[in-house]
Amino acid sequence: MNIQIFGTKKSFDSKKAERYFKERGIKYQFIDMKVKGLSRGEFQSVCQAVGGYEKLIDQDCRDKDLLALVTYIAEEDRAEKILENQKIIRIPIVRNGRQATVGYQPDVWKNWK
Repeated sequence: MNIQIFGTKKSFDSKKAERYFKERGIKYQFIDMKVKGLSRGEFQSVCQAVGGYEKLIDQDCRDKDLLALVTYIAEEDRAEKILENQKIIRIPIVRNGRQATVGYQPDVWKNWK
C-alpha cells in the first residue's frame, strides 16, 4: 500500500485519518495542503477516482464567495478554478495508487490492499 493523506495539521478529520493508519501500522505520507497542495496530475487522478471534481468541493467551506464563484462559473473553467483555490477542497483526501477518498472514510480504507 502506498497511502498519501492530503490534509491540514489543524483539521480534525485529517488527524483522524492519520490516526486510523498509524493504529494499524500502515505507512503513509502526510501532505499539508497549506504548504503544498495537489499537483495538476494528482488533482486529475483524485477527480477520476472519486467520480468528478464536484465531489471534492466542501459545501461548508469558510470562503462563501469562492464557493459561489466555483458554483456559478462556466463548466469548462470550474476545475481550473478549484485547482487554483484548493482551500475549497474537502479534506482529507486519502490516496492509495489509483484509489482515492474524500473525507474520513474508514469503511472504504479497510478494503484497500
